[in-house]
Amino acid sequence: MKKNTLRFYLTITIVKIATKILKLMGRNATHLPGWLANRLCPDFLGHLEKPEKLVYITGTNGKTTVSNLTASILKDNGYEFVNNSTGSNVSEGVVSALLAKSSFFGKAKTKLGILEVDERYSPLIYPYMQPDILVCTNLFRDSYKRNAHTEFITGILNKQIPKHTKLILNGEDLISNHLAEDNDRRYFGINCPDGHSTPNNIIKDVAACPKCGGRLEYEYIRYNHIGRAHCTNCDYGSPEMDYTIESIDYANHRCQVKTPEGSYDFKIIGENVTDIYNMITVIALLSELGLPIEKVQKSFEKMKITASRYDEKEVNGKKIVLNLAKGQNPIACSRVCDFIKHDSGKKAVICMIDDYYDARESSENIAWIYDIDFEFLKDDSIKQIIASGVRNQDFHLRLLMAGIPEERVTCCEHELESASCVNLEAVDKIYLLYDVYTIQYAHQVCENLEKMIQNGSTK
Repeated sequence: MKKNTLRFYLTITIVKIATKILKLMGRNATHLPGWLANRLCPDFLGHLEKPEKLVYITGTNGKTTVSNLTASILKDNGYEFVNNSTGSNVSEGVVSALLAKSSFFGKAKTKLGILEVDERYSPLIYPYMQPDILVCTNLFRDSYKRNAHTEFITGILNKQIPKHTKLILNGEDLISNHLAEDNDRRYFGINCPDGHSTPNNIIKDVAACPKCGGRLEYEYIRYNHIGRAHCTNCDYGSPEMDYTIESIDYANHRCQVKTPEGSYDFKIIGENVTDIYNMITVIALLSELGLPIEKVQKSFEKMKITASRYDEKEVNGKKIVLNLAKGQNPIACSRVCDFIKHDSGKKAVICMIDDYYDARESSENIAWIYDIDFEFLKDDSIKQIIASGVRNQDFHLRLLMAGIPEERVTCCEHELESASCVNLEAVDKIYLLYDVYTIQYAHQVCENLEKMIQNGSTK
């Protein structure tokens, strides 16, 4: 921590007053205080006192769910900590969260910090406040305009990760599990067939050995590049895992978890393979933080996926499922398509995954649409797909290229019109796939569908 300056004290005074005003106005004050602090004092984060134990959670997919689950279980066990579960994961959100749990003079009020941190923003955060533990859920290609390729992101992280930081990494991700290779580390993963993922994806971000360029020989591929492999030419390969899911019983919502302390029975919190990975990530982190595994086990019995990520309602025998698909993120969208394929029943799928801000303010690079495995939706159980939003015709073309019969695809110009396009008579489940910033559309469409079902409308 840097020696505090007059500029810092003036800034924290202004920001604390601004935060009180925002709260009086009914605002959450999760971004603006951090933005203001950074503008008035660019090295503000370096002056705040760091909690005694600081954990960062990063990665392409799953970091929000892992952060929220970790926070929920710690709260359930009486822990006091600072986290940004209600705010942003960029530098402004991190500063706002730490400020909320700091004294007027920038002293930390809690001994533990659990912060979700966007991997791209690590150069703005790590130099000022270094993590004791870094969790990386996975690394995939993401938004092409922002995160480019995985080598770009791993390069950023490797430059920023301190040598003393303990890493908790996905043992089945050949990209993230080789971060900062000299650091102390623990690995998590799934050590059994999961039954809910398909290995034949369009994208594989690790096509050859990153170390020597040799041929990779896979023991198995779970999806995309996630699996276990070794190079046939050098020592590069998948590590042994410390925390693993050993078996999954989807019918009874249970799984067997192996840790360094032994084997334990856990409730599973979702049926998508990504939910299982998020779960074992949380177990590994909490165990490394010293929370007894029996307490983790007990808390998981009360947990469920955050409703902003996944929610479902049943209306007159028909199920409406709201599922985050993350626009411009082809891996996240593919995982959802694969999950829908494996789900039971006769299904309709509403796609509203245009990037909200790009749709309003700029011309989007639509290459990511062609990296999504829409081929998973070419299944007889999926009776209808509604492509909505300003780029509905682009999605229409991509769906046809995936081999989906044209009579199953319906287009509409605006997301809010999509409910009226659903043929309710033909399906018993409707999936609403939305982007991070189009959740408001999803809730409105869900309400419209509920009214249609209650009124007995068929289309």
